[in-house]
Amino acid sequence: MTHKEKAIELLKQKYHCSQALLGAFAGDFGLDLKTAFKISTCFGGGMRQGTTCGCITGGLLVLGLAFGFTDPQDKELETYGNRKTEEYIRAFRERMQGDIYCRDILGKDISIPEDMAVIRQEGLILQRCPRAFFVSIEILEKMLEEYGGELLSVDLEEIDINEDEEIQIMLKNMSRRQRFRRHVRALLNETERKVAFVQFDICRFKIINDLYGERFGDEVLYWIREKLKELCNERQYFVNLRSDVFQVVTEYDEVSELYRMMEAMGRELEVYKAVKLQYSIGVYLVEDAGMELRQMEDRAAMARKAAKNSLLSEVVFYQEQFKTSLYNRKFVEDNIDIAIREGQLQMYLQPKYSISQNRIIGAEALVRWSHPQRGMIYPMEFLPVIEEDGFITKVDFYMWKKAGEFLGRCQKAGIRDCPLSVNLSRRHLQDREFMQVLEHIVEESGICKHLLELEITETMEEHVSQAAREMKEQGFKLLMDDFGSGYSSLNILLETPFDVLKLDRKFMENMMVSDKGRLILEHIITMAEQLKLGLIAEGVETREQVEMLKQMGCDQVQGYYYAKPMPEEDFYRLLLENRGAGIR
Repeated sequence: MTHKEKAIELLKQKYHCSQALLGAFAGDFGLDLKTAFKISTCFGGGMRQGTTCGCITGGLLVLGLAFGFTDPQDKELETYGNRKTEEYIRAFRERMQGDIYCRDILGKDISIPEDMAVIRQEGLILQRCPRAFFVSIEILEKMLEEYGGELLSVDLEEIDINEDEEIQIMLKNMSRRQRFRRHVRALLNETERKVAFVQFDICRFKIINDLYGERFGDEVLYWIREKLKELCNERQYFVNLRSDVFQVVTEYDEVSELYRMMEAMGRELEVYKAVKLQYSIGVYLVEDAGMELRQMEDRAAMARKAAKNSLLSEVVFYQEQFKTSLYNRKFVEDNIDIAIREGQLQMYLQPKYSISQNRIIGAEALVRWSHPQRGMIYPMEFLPVIEEDGFITKVDFYMWKKAGEFLGRCQKAGIRDCPLSVNLSRRHLQDREFMQVLEHIVEESGICKHLLELEITETMEEHVSQAAREMKEQGFKLLMDDFGSGYSSLNILLETPFDVLKLDRKFMENMMVSDKGRLILEHIITMAEQLKLGLIAEGVETREQVEMLKQMGCDQVQGYYYAKPMPEEDFYRLLLENRGAGIR
């Protein structure tokens, strides 16, 4: 994704102009969006008062990160008043024909409530601000390219060990990334040979971190970096893009050379302290040396992600059809906010049944997207995208509100024994804003807290357990979703106060195909009973499964045998019929 595309994407997500511009360049400096937005928050006050355009604020932040403006006593190291920032502001003013204030660009003043209402109603920001964004980005890209040799180049050994740890990490990432980009751009401009981007990550790296500890995980990453220093020659450049994702850019003449290089690296990076490492590898063969480095990296990343899902090979070369997934991603990112505003997202409900009573005992709320042109868009087509970029939190808020409204409706109909469970993304658990949202929904709907159940996928992260304990104290009922899908299922029971376990569908299927598996399943059902935990079996599709679960003592089930997920109106009618109340 280009800087322009990223900036407009963030603008559509309602971020302030300075945040969107800095966010577009964040990856160039090894920053995640959350850190970039924290930085921009400190400097965006002028723009938010309706004065200087946020593109100037954001542009100066980008230049500050790129050139290391840090010292107010040294004019060349101070963000304002030095040659580079004056050049940027002058170029912006000229290209914008003197329009450097928000009110001039928008034709309205965002500090005046009446004007702000017009800006929102008419969508003026998305109509008029992109011009300023494109001008800013073109100027910044040209300056970063022109002054590339002057970019901040901090050697790791020079970083003060007394500095704040977060600052150290940021500087290290910036230093590595900038040196890498300079070398790669020079290679692309100078070489007469072909060039390839080889990107790889460690399969199931999170499991390594959880089993052996994060310190061990850090050791692995450091070991890989040191090994790559030995393995890469003077015309091969590598960078640790983030976490366990690495990238090597190399010259080659024949593809067979790339295979030999990857095989050699695989042998050298196969085992660390008796722990065997496996990798997913994506390769992009450069066709246009003038393409933005970010686009080349995106293509290598697409191939790497395809390798993670491949059963045939751990190495996948980029293919043009991968663009389809990129276009789909862009569609989701551009339209999900509109989908929420226009009510395109629908709540489907899948009933949970008691086998012995043949009675509905609750339901799980599931999101569906009914697009006016594309029709029904199913969760697997958009949930992975919004989970990755953080928009899942807004979708969750929307679904919680819908669930609260439905529970309030049931309560008015005299049904107070049919709780709805909603999914709680891990992203929520990194802060406490979601608790306030939940409290507001419960209060607004006039329902009891225990009717709005919270499903959390099993995990061992400490902040998740802490947040779960706080939710429990507040009176919410907690369900562990997909119990049995990971290796930490039993350990998490010691950490987190769940009320109900939901047996993972695949886990249950696997347990039912052998005597040993059925024995394990029986013991889990007994364990849940002894721990006074509720137990729901998911994915129940056959009468045989129902009978077996009944014999084992598991009474609560969910699955296609009883009912598929359905629109809330259909579920409401089914619930009334199940309660013998008739349709109201």
